[in-house]
Amino acid sequence: MPELPEVETMRRGILAVEGATITAAEKVKCRRKPITISPGMSTIRRRLVGKKVKQVGRIGKRVFLQMENNDRLLFEPRMTGLVLVADPPSQQHVRFRLEFSHGEKEVLYWDRRGLGMIYLLNDQQYQDRFSLKNLGPDALEVTGKLLKEIFGKSKRPVKVALLDQKKVAGIGNLYASEILFVAAIHPAKQCNRITMSQWDLIAETTIEILQTAIEHEGSTLSDGTYRNALNDPGGYQNMHRVYDKEGETCPICMDSVISRIVQAQRSTFFCKSCQKRS
Repeated sequence: MPELPEVETMRRGILAVEGATITAAEKVKCRRKPITISPGMSTIRRRLVGKKVKQVGRIGKRVFLQMENNDRLLFEPRMTGLVLVADPPSQQHVRFRLEFSHGEKEVLYWDRRGLGMIYLLNDQQYQDRFSLKNLGPDALEVTGKLLKEIFGKSKRPVKVALLDQKKVAGIGNLYASEILFVAAIHPAKQCNRITMSQWDLIAETTIEILQTAIEHEGSTLSDGTYRNALNDPGGYQNMHRVYDKEGETCPICMDSVISRIVQAQRSTFFCKSCQKRS
């Protein structure tokens, strides 16, 4: 967390800075665990201040500002990072600030645990780092045919495979459980045993769930960490079917209860009746 819908919500929340010129870049003093900022702030200021934002974009689970010279400043929130334009959840966890030329706009990066990263890449560095050999296609653009090409020969459990960002970018633990539940695929089923029609269904379900989650501005879980760019909670958590619902009645069959297993050190939630392994 955050996953594709939350990061896409962050991107949309700061779209107003497109076309604005950066007037200041500041690493905010923080007594908490420092985040990684690369290169150093003097270099970041030299390359950003006075430059116009050409595009606010997203690559996988990262938000970026693309400048007029194609330098890109990337925010990688990881577990607890937020990209904000409004008052942050707490002042002591603000790590980075950008100021802009018009409308009194600013962008803040906030991170409670300090696990996130901010880095500035030139165009060639960006292309090298995010080529298809290093980052898979965006989850909003997958097809059944593409998923079969990527995973069809793998013996990995499908839930674990969907989390591999080098194969498909943007799906995390929460949405993988939700996708497989709606597609009625057991999370431990090996990829090489999934049929073409099932891959089609996984692809269709992936796009439907992620787009719906974006429309509801992502999921704010019980810890309350994730917030949109205006420091408001998301709404998709109210539509979760299985995630973090161990022991609750399945909303589809209304007979079995939601089970929890651990895969690759992550919790997976599913219904044994609706998602049969055979």
